[in-house]
Amino acid sequence: MLDATQAIDPEPVDLADSPLALRGLTVAYGDSPAIEAVDATFQPGQMTAIIGPNGAGKSTLLKSALGIVRPVSGRVTCWGRPLSRQRYRIAYVPQRASVDWDFPTRVLDVVLMGLYRQLGLLGRVRARHRDAAMACLSRVGMEGFATRQIGQLSGGQQQRVFLARALAQGADLYLLDEPLAGVDAATEKAIIDVLKSLKSEGRSIVAVHHDLSTVSTYFERVLLLNRHQIAEGPVLTTFTNANLHITYGGRLAATLPGAGS
Repeated sequence: MLDATQAIDPEPVDLADSPLALRGLTVAYGDSPAIEAVDATFQPGQMTAIIGPNGAGKSTLLKSALGIVRPVSGRVTCWGRPLSRQRYRIAYVPQRASVDWDFPTRVLDVVLMGLYRQLGLLGRVRARHRDAAMACLSRVGMEGFATRQIGQLSGGQQQRVFLARALAQGADLYLLDEPLAGVDAATEKAIIDVLKSLKSEGRSIVAVHHDLSTVSTYFERVLLLNRHQIAEGPVLTTFTNANLHITYGGRLAATLPGAGS
């Protein structure tokens, strides 16, 4: 659990400093709203978890923040500017289930995709690019798998490779959709260690997270979502049983020991 000094919410962050700010964000699939009127201002240099039940709109929120899904209304700004002008500063790690793992490509080639801005239109890969990609693989403990086909890896190994691709972008904001879902304990530790090291470098982390028991261990801030935004703020003051029961309703079977009252 975070200590009391970390629980004090800072002054409202200026939009120019916020890596991601959502104002009145509403997204619908056909006639069915996925998220409605979400207002959130994410703090710079912090690790924020987005939590909520299945179908709450967590993945949709990330995709709409990235422009992958078009909102019905509302706006998204990154460091106070439109997303289109700041997209190069954002890295995205999608859910593993959304990736075609049968596509025949090597691990190193996947990570090199993160260097697209450096490679340019011709995509000529030079030694310095390979060295940079290998350094990212080393950071996630996957340097020994560079020549493997991505489809030959375990789920946890695949997740590490996609995190390495995000690292290759050198982004300031990392958006991750359930990066710890279905991975082994060693991979979970490796991913969290990398995310914490990014935070220590001043990067901002926003991750959809499914394991309520580790929210207070891994994250400093939390956004509770169930189509509508329930609450957002420091974990110690926002990740409470009261807020959890509002968010999950009858689907939360018991009081969570790690949450506040």
